[in-house]
Amino acid sequence: MKEHEHAIMKLPISLDLPKEELEELIDKAKDWVLMHGMCLRSKNKFDKNVLQFAPFTLFPSPFPRKEFYNACNIQIILNVLVHRVAHNYDFLKDTLQEIIKVDDFTKNLFSIYETVHKEGIAQKTSLGILRSDLMLATNCPENDKIHECYCCWKQIEINTIASGFGWLGPASTELHKFVLQELGYTNELQNLPENNALQTLCSGFIDAWNFYGDSQAVILFVVEDVTYNICDQRFHEYEIRRQNPDIKIIRRNLTQLAATARLGSNMELIVNNYVVAVVYYRSGYEPGQYPTQKEWDVRLLVERSLAIKCPSIQYHLAGTKKVQQTLAKSDIIVRFLNDEKTAGEVKKVFTGLYPLDFDEYGDAAVEMGISNPHRFVLKPQREGGCNNLYGSDIKNFLESMKFEKNRVAWILMDRIYPPVHKNYIVKYENENMNLEMKELVSELGIFGVIIGDDKNIMVNKQAGHMLRTKLSTDNEGGVASGLGACDSPFLIT
Repeated sequence: MKEHEHAIMKLPISLDLPKEELEELIDKAKDWVLMHGMCLRSKNKFDKNVLQFAPFTLFPSPFPRKEFYNACNIQIILNVLVHRVAHNYDFLKDTLQEIIKVDDFTKNLFSIYETVHKEGIAQKTSLGILRSDLMLATNCPENDKIHECYCCWKQIEINTIASGFGWLGPASTELHKFVLQELGYTNELQNLPENNALQTLCSGFIDAWNFYGDSQAVILFVVEDVTYNICDQRFHEYEIRRQNPDIKIIRRNLTQLAATARLGSNMELIVNNYVVAVVYYRSGYEPGQYPTQKEWDVRLLVERSLAIKCPSIQYHLAGTKKVQQTLAKSDIIVRFLNDEKTAGEVKKVFTGLYPLDFDEYGDAAVEMGISNPHRFVLKPQREGGCNNLYGSDIKNFLESMKFEKNRVAWILMDRIYPPVHKNYIVKYENENMNLEMKELVSELGIFGVIIGDDKNIMVNKQAGHMLRTKLSTDNEGGVASGLGACDSPFLIT
C-alpha cells in the first residue's frame, strides 16, 4: 500500500436509506440522545441550564474484531506498566530533567512530586483511571488473506488524568443498538461489544473509597470553572450513588479549593467540613486551569494529604508525552515488565516516537520533521487536545525552533494513517449537513482501572471502551471541541 493511501472498511449493512427514512431515523436518534443524556453544554451560547446533544455518528463504525479484543486484553498490562513507571522516582526524574528546564507547567508538577517525595508520601495508595487511545494503522507487517491490507492498532497515547467518556462511550453503544433495531438489524446487535465502562470505572472509585476506610468521608471531583462535558461527569456521580447510596460526592474547582481546603491533624484532606477519601481530577491538566499561585499551592496541599488521588502527582507525570516517548525505546519496557514476551507485545503497539533533545538523535529527528513533515505529528507536553501540529506547520515550527532550547518540550511521532469508512455525523450546529455521508476515521479508547501502592497492586482491570470519529480530512477530533463525534465499534472479521 502506498504511503498516505487509506484502506477502506465497510459495515455489512446498507447505509443508503431513502431520504424520508433517513430524516425520520435522524430525528428519532436525536430524541434518543437528548432523552438519555448524551449531551454537552453549548460553548457558543453558554447557559448552564441548557443542554444540546453531543455530535454523534448515526451508525456504529466498523472495527476488526481481533484487534478490538487484542486492545482490551493488553490493557491490564499497560495498567501495570504505567503504575510501575509512576512509582519509579529516578526514572521520572531522569526522563523529565530536560523538559522541566523549558516547560513551566511540567516543572510545577514535578516540583510538587519532589516535595512530597522528600517529605514522605502520606497516602501511598493511588487510583488510576486510565485510557489508552489507539488507531488502526494500514501499514502493518502482518498479512491477512481475507483483506488486501491488514489493519493492526497502534497506541497514540495513554491518558492518566481526566480520562473522559466513561458515560458517553457506553451511551453511544446503546444509541446504536436502538438505531440497528429501528432498521430491523436485530441479528447484528451481537457485533456491538458489551460496554460496561461507567459501572466498572465507578466500582473503581468505590473500591478506593473503601480502601480509605472512613464511612463518613466523601469523594471530591475537582472540576473546571465551567464544565461543558457535564453529562459525562454527572453520570459518574449518579452511578457511584446507585452502587453505594452512602457515598456523598462534592464538586469544587481549584480556585474554590484554594479557599476551602485544609489538612487535618492526621493529614486528612478537609474541604469545608467534609473529610475527603478520594480526589478525582477532571481538571488540572493544562496551564490555564492554574490562573494564580493559589491553585498550585492547593494542588500541593491535596498531594500532601491522606486522600487517595486520581491521579496522584506521579501518575500525572507518568502520562506525559516525554515518558511515552522514552518507554518506546526497546530496552525500557522490559525493565518495568520484567518479561521479554510481554514487553514485546507492548512494544508492537507503540508507534515511532522521536525526542528533540540536543544530541545526534534529536538533531536527526528535527531534520526528519523538516524534510518530510507529512509523515509525522508534533506533540507538546499537554493534555486536552488541539495542541498538536501537522503538515507544513511542523516544518515551519521546527525551522524556527531548531536552535531554541524549548524544542526539547516537544516529541515527534509517526503519523498513523487509519482506514476510512463512511457514515453520517449528526451535529447540533449544522442541521443541513446531516444527510450527507462522509469519509471518516475513528480513534478507540480502552479504559483501565488500577489501584495500588509502590509495593502492591490491589485492583487491576480493563474497564470498557469509547470510540470517537472525525472527518478523514481533520487532524484533531475532540468531541467537546466540536470536531469529533461519539461513536461505537461494530466488530467485523
